[in-house]
Amino acid sequence: MVAMRKVLVVDDDPVVGKSFNRVLTAKGYAVITAHNAAEALEQMRTADVDLLITDIRMPGMSGLELAEAVKARKPWTPIMIVTGYGTEADEARARAAGVTSFQHKPMSPEMIEGCTAEAIAAPRQSAPAKLATEAAPEQAVEADKSSSRIRNVALFAAAPFIGLAYALFLPVVGLVALAWFGANRLVTTDEGRANLKFAAMLLAAPLIGLAFAVFAPLAGLATLTWFAVKALAARPAVRFVAMTLAAPFIGLAFFVVAPVAGFVALLWTAGQALTNGKQAA
Repeated sequence: MVAMRKVLVVDDDPVVGKSFNRVLTAKGYAVITAHNAAEALEQMRTADVDLLITDIRMPGMSGLELAEAVKARKPWTPIMIVTGYGTEADEARARAAGVTSFQHKPMSPEMIEGCTAEAIAAPRQSAPAKLATEAAPEQAVEADKSSSRIRNVALFAAAPFIGLAYALFLPVVGLVALAWFGANRLVTTDEGRANLKFAAMLLAAPLIGLAFAVFAPLAGLATLTWFAVKALAARPAVRFVAMTLAAPFIGLAFFVVAPVAGFVALLWTAGQALTNGKQAA
């Protein structure tokens, strides 16, 4: 035997409830009624229904708020809203809440029967999806707790290294900042530039003195040597001795350079002859 489909009709007008009850009971549905949203939620707290049919305008909680509350608790429940005052905004809110069908009063018995059958047959979330939906907040909370524990452990482990980094780098950063501000003041003010010049001269003085100590004797020795050579060169005997000593080197230079110069001269002459012969032809 097929179980009867259970339909909950919520409307503050008893006439509407009786009309739905009469039509749907004749078609084999088990119909229960409620006069407001609070009564409907109390009935759904202890039992599931195959379809919730509700009006919008009711005392207390509206039908749209009822639909949102039911979808938050039992999202697999199909809902059909039947209203005589529904607007496009109401219909958009109902669709956003997951309402299966949105109908306008008045409805004929045929419309009631057809819309009810379509709403019940419409795709819905299954029971496993329901359980997953209900468990999702708890899983999210557990995931947040686990993530928080991991973050706390990581911070605890990193704390000594962070402290060491501060201990090492803060003095360096402070020293660099002081040097920067000091150099900036030295460069940007007349007094600072004068002090900087004085400090540079003070640092350079030993190096300048060392340079004088090293190069001054060399310069003096070179000068003395130059004047001595010049004085000796003015005497015939010294000039004769110098030419005698240089003669072998001069002869060697002629012996090396003369053949090369002659060979180059021959090549140049041959090239000229070839060029003139071609022009004459």
